[in-house]
Amino acid sequence: MDHLWIPDIPVWEKIFRSVVVYLFILIAFRFTGKRQVGQLTPFDLIVLLIIANVVQNAVIGNDNSLGGGLLGAVVILAVNWGVVWATYRFKPLRRLMAGEPSLLVHNGRIFKDRMDHEHISMDDLEAALRKSGVASVDKVRFAVLEENGQISVIPKQG
Repeated sequence: MDHLWIPDIPVWEKIFRSVVVYLFILIAFRFTGKRQVGQLTPFDLIVLLIIANVVQNAVIGNDNSLGGGLLGAVVILAVNWGVVWATYRFKPLRRLMAGEPSLLVHNGRIFKDRMDHEHISMDDLEAALRKSGVASVDKVRFAVLEENGQISVIPKQG
């Protein structure tokens, strides 16, 4: 019964593996774009599932024990809590991890280069305009891609 609870690898190695994999995935997803989970395409979801499967072995190593799995989960949750706390507390770190808002439209003028850089299509922009009750881009004062992946639209007055 001990093999069920006691990790087959040293505890420090389990902790190290979990931290490294968490940080790698965090950094990788930080630099792949600003989409929200609700905006994931089927392709994004497939990539996420494959990455989870690929890194699973990096986290568990030669250990399939229940205790090792729970330890890995606790370490990942603790590191995540630490990252959330640090990004809340330190604005420069928050900007590094979350990025900065991107101006997509100003006074009806579309910044196509920024949309291309952020992988925002005209369909995405038009959907955000409709969601905000704006009929056309000519009636937009600002449209901003926020750090969380949402597009904020501020209509022109009058």
